[in-house]
Amino acid sequence: MKLLALDTSSEGCSAALLVDGELTERFELAPRGHTRLLMPMVRNLLDEGHLRPGDLDALAFACGPGSFTGLRIATGVVQGLAWGLDLPVVPVSSLAAVALGVMDAVPGDDCAGVAVAFDARMGEVYWGCFANRDGTPIPLGEERVCPPAMVALASGPTTWAGAGPGWAFSRDMPAAVVEQVTSVDESLVPRASWVARLGAIGFEQGRGVPAEQAQPVYIRDEVAWKKLPGRG
Repeated sequence: MKLLALDTSSEGCSAALLVDGELTERFELAPRGHTRLLMPMVRNLLDEGHLRPGDLDALAFACGPGSFTGLRIATGVVQGLAWGLDLPVVPVSSLAAVALGVMDAVPGDDCAGVAVAFDARMGEVYWGCFANRDGTPIPLGEERVCPPAMVALASGPTTWAGAGPGWAFSRDMPAAVVEQVTSVDESLVPRASWVARLGAIGFEQGRGVPAEQAQPVYIRDEVAWKKLPGRG
């Protein structure tokens, strides 16, 4: 299988190519450089792999939650490629991608659960809890946006790791949450290599969608829409 994955959901910009189990990636921290960097990354990966766009079997992208502007960039690119190449697209949770990164770094028994938090602005965080099932993040409940004081760990895992920039607000989180988390990595942001691996799983499970259904997941889209100028 040949799958191209994209991520622009945070300050990181990345593209990854998964070809028959072999993974290559381009990644750069560039908060304002996504539009400039993304397509050159894609072209570079395809050239390096001696592939044409028409050789691809599927696409994947980090659909959110995350930066509204960043999500629209990746969505636009992946939709354009999917329409032009008639390829299925696998949307991948940005929170789940970071959870996968944690599970790569920490042995399974030491990381039964991962709580991922992103800064959602407006005094809130995007929050998701995941169980480690043979190295794959399994969502435990719905992803949500809420003030740090309202986050909670899901039932099931007995040990937890925290990840994502939203953990910078741990001082505002409930003590019952913070005390159960044995390690935190605030530096982790989504990467296309993680998106590619989860996208491949989703593709095998039949979760690919046509271009028009490859949409960003804002979680707080209704609130953001009401706050646009001219909206009540």
